[in-house]
Amino acid sequence: MQAAPVRATAIPSFTDALRAVESLLMSRGQRTARRNAWTSVLEDRRRAKDRVEAQRVLDQFPTVRP
Repeated sequence: MQAAPVRATAIPSFTDALRAVESLLMSRGQRTARRNAWTSVLEDRRRAKDRVEAQRVLDQFPTVRP
């Protein structure tokens, strides 16, 4: 029984394939705009996660009333 042949080249990831299609279909400015938008989405998610964590910390302490 023979072993299966080994591929010499890596199979591109799904993300790599999408970027290749994107580069064929869109102008450079549109690609830049899309990437900037995605970066903003990721940053918004990070800030939301930080807000949730800060609220958890604040909720651990009782409210002081004068």
